[in-house]
Amino acid sequence: MKRKNAALAVIILMAAILAAECGEAAFARSAPESTTGKILTLKLRTRVEPFKGSGVWRELNFEEQIPVHSAAIVICDMWDNHWCSGAAARVNVLARKMAPIINQARAGGIQIIHAPSDVVGFYTHYPQRIRMLQIPAVSPPASLNLPDPPLPIDDSDGGCDTGEKFYQAWSRENPALTITGNDLISANGKEIYSLLSRRGIEYLLVMGVHANYCVLNRSFAIKQMTNWGIHCILVRDLTDSMYNPKDRPYVTHAEGTELVIEYTEKYWCPSTLSTDLAQALSH
Repeated sequence: MKRKNAALAVIILMAAILAAECGEAAFARSAPESTTGKILTLKLRTRVEPFKGSGVWRELNFEEQIPVHSAAIVICDMWDNHWCSGAAARVNVLARKMAPIINQARAGGIQIIHAPSDVVGFYTHYPQRIRMLQIPAVSPPASLNLPDPPLPIDDSDGGCDTGEKFYQAWSRENPALTITGNDLISANGKEIYSLLSRRGIEYLLVMGVHANYCVLNRSFAIKQMTNWGIHCILVRDLTDSMYNPKDRPYVTHAEGTELVIEYTEKYWCPSTLSTDLAQALSH
């Protein structure tokens, strides 16, 4: 009996090793061969404080050379519905604008990661979710513990500009966004970090909602990934904020969103436009 148990343990161990090796080999092959050597010249925007402590920030534009095989897109919490009707309406518009950019990036060899928090269970049987779970875990490095200044807007009441109160309205990702091919599904920061590490992906383009909540604070999003050493880039015209103009600093919703984008550029990562990404992919 002991010999049978020992033999069974060996078989299970060998099967696990083989599965891991097959999984890694599959991920290594996932980018189209025609794109593996391609370089994206991407226009980025950041904010600098030339005279430290002055509080005067200046816009700085530059270009970054990004190998296609070293880039991924994470789609943050683009749900099918939202408890705030104003937010839901804006997300539907955003999803239709986002879809062709995602399709172009996918065709260009960029890894697409769908991250619909709270509803990943909807995708349990999707091959894109199953493949994500097959990636061998990689322990993230110690956090850089970067400073985390307060936001420039008051979103303490949830930021809804149409008056509704919170309830979990979402059940899946917005149907305007297609999950297909080599896409992956996860809303877990450690799972996504393992993918990035295994694939040698250094640049993570972040799009979705909301800039002052999930886009900055999810375990797979800008603050955490930046603290783990990943080069994040916010796609600034493919995001929105939860901000009510009745709250500080009493500006329009669009202006409130721009303030959060500028905050992100100051303290966390540069941004780009979807049009600049599309142009870089087309060259």
